[in-house]
Amino acid sequence: MSPLPMRRDALRLGSLVVAAGLLAAACGGAGSDALPPSTAPAPSPTAAAEAFVGRFGGGWKTDFSRALVGPEMFTVGQRKDGIPAIDAPRFIPVDRATFLAPQEPVIALEINRDARAYPLQILIWHEIVNDTVGGTPVMVTFCPLCNTSIVFERTVNGQVLDFGTTGLLRNSDLVMYDRQTESWWQQVTGEALVGEMAGTRLEIVPSAIIAWADFAATYPTGMVLSLDTGFDRPYGRNPYVGYDRVDQDPFLFDGEPDPRLLPMERVVTVELNGETVAYPFSRLESNPVVYDTVGGTEIVVLFKKGVVSALDRSSIADSKDVGATGVFVPVVEGQRLTLSAEGDGFVDAETGSRWNVLGQAVEGPLAGARLDPVIHGNHFWFSWAAFQPETRVWAP
Repeated sequence: MSPLPMRRDALRLGSLVVAAGLLAAACGGAGSDALPPSTAPAPSPTAAAEAFVGRFGGGWKTDFSRALVGPEMFTVGQRKDGIPAIDAPRFIPVDRATFLAPQEPVIALEINRDARAYPLQILIWHEIVNDTVGGTPVMVTFCPLCNTSIVFERTVNGQVLDFGTTGLLRNSDLVMYDRQTESWWQQVTGEALVGEMAGTRLEIVPSAIIAWADFAATYPTGMVLSLDTGFDRPYGRNPYVGYDRVDQDPFLFDGEPDPRLLPMERVVTVELNGETVAYPFSRLESNPVVYDTVGGTEIVVLFKKGVVSALDRSSIADSKDVGATGVFVPVVEGQRLTLSAEGDGFVDAETGSRWNVLGQAVEGPLAGARLDPVIHGNHFWFSWAAFQPETRVWAP
């Protein structure tokens, strides 16, 4: 969550004091092991509330008497809003986004034909963008420590919420807060854990991490989040150099990683009708089209190379190729399609049409058709397994 180079050798040398200073500098503000004091009214004087205030300070308007987990489950990574969300995002047309290399990762989002790209080189410094896309208020999120990007609707019970970063982590994952009630929300699950909204879940909106070149080709009239964010950050640089090495130890994670995969293995996950499955990128690379049944629904998982990591080298554009995924229901107008990888895309055996990783037919008899997307997430294995230990791990 907090931008910080996390090389294991630095940790072994006991460079925690230096690391704390880097954390503060990278976040654009002073680091802190506790949230600042406030004159805000104290929450309800229950034992639970007192425990939260005692651990995190009184600078919250959160109703701490309503909590699904105890305060001991949270770790302080930064001060409240120490990593600033983008609340007034500005966009530029695709042809003006010259700051992006073709293989750079972007979060692709389309709602009501309004297509937007959110470069990870920006999200890595802000983690949250409050936006309205196609008339729908949304929150675009990225947690670097878990490599997790998820888009949520911001309307809850008829009220539009806007979100910031608490500065806290749970299982190394970003904990967000809404500014209307100051409830705390878990990014991986979209569930409010503490406060007035406790027990409420945000609705997930389909999105995908793809290469900038693929977004530009698919949405030539789309819009791109601008570098004009209102903040001074070294966009294009990765403050977590080397963090995604597959055998790396997760940062600020107290649990025992699930041993079925290496902790930092990238996985794409699908959860349908009570069943959850993880598809490791390392296995998808040699099996770029996977048909499976999850929760009684047949799906197809697509994988293609050509997208670099945001968490490898100092320069994101120069980082290693980790690939991209898409997950869909393999049916168009009642016809089941049998897809196979071919060149830079996919071809169906039934019509010979060519498809991209976004599930769109770009050539052939079905050109213009789209597969129905299945909501999925990209994560590091350790984090996903901590929240969903019953996950089935796909193997060929």
